[in-house]
Amino acid sequence: MSEGEPRTTYVLVDGENVDATLGTSILSRRPQPEERPRWDRLLQFAEEEWGQPSRGLFFLAASSGELPMPFIQALLALGYQPIPLSGGPHEKVVDLAIQKTLTELRRRTGDVMLVSHDGDFLPQLETLIDGRRLGVVAFEEFCNAGLLRLEERGVEFYDLEYDVKAFRTHLPRVRIIPIDEFDPADFL
Repeated sequence: MSEGEPRTTYVLVDGENVDATLGTSILSRRPQPEERPRWDRLLQFAEEEWGQPSRGLFFLAASSGELPMPFIQALLALGYQPIPLSGGPHEKVVDLAIQKTLTELRRRTGDVMLVSHDGDFLPQLETLIDGRRLGVVAFEEFCNAGLLRLEERGVEFYDLEYDVKAFRTHLPRVRIIPIDEFDPADFL
């Protein structure tokens, strides 16, 4: 990066992790289109929150050999770089690719927001605690405890629904509510 060029926030999205958490843990069913995250809001949030351009990398498993072209085209239109991956039947290709990307980012300047609940990325995130800004975006109540503990070391945490406002509808979540955020109208 040349002098005077703004820093970049790399937004790494573990798409299948977010989708699985939303469907299995929050909705207990496959999300309807209107219940899925508005991924453009995530990039906009990253840019506004950290005051610099963001670059979205959206990792997806494509081991079946089929590309979900409508979704990929939508991601491209929103400014993401879709990264479809394939591997063996027991390989967690998305996790492996994100781990490799986090390792590569260690050699580059730039800040990182990881969108995942998965603790498999802890070792790579810990090596990035070197003065750059780091963030984790997830549903707090389903986030790996190790990722949440990184807040003590300066990693910023953002809730995908409440901070990023990535959803058009209110999700049926049960979470601990700080009294300053409690609004009885939400429950009446």
